[in-house]
Amino acid sequence: MDYELFILNGYGKFVWSAFIFTFLICLTLYLKTRKSLKKQEKIFLQEYGHLQSESLKEVKQKKIAKEALSAS
Repeated sequence: MDYELFILNGYGKFVWSAFIFTFLICLTLYLKTRKSLKKQEKIFLQEYGHLQSESLKEVKQKKIAKEALSAS
């Protein structure tokens, strides 16, 4: 394997450390964002979860009514 690729003419230690630092920061931000999203989803479902089941019932009733009207 070509060792010069990793050295980058003496600048490798700066380039690779910057790359690793950037990767770790992006990974950290991703994990924090994902954790926050999961937390907000739980809060949303606790507050509005019952509305979803009610709206599903309404949609089913509308679908049944539409089928009944189209059959006649």
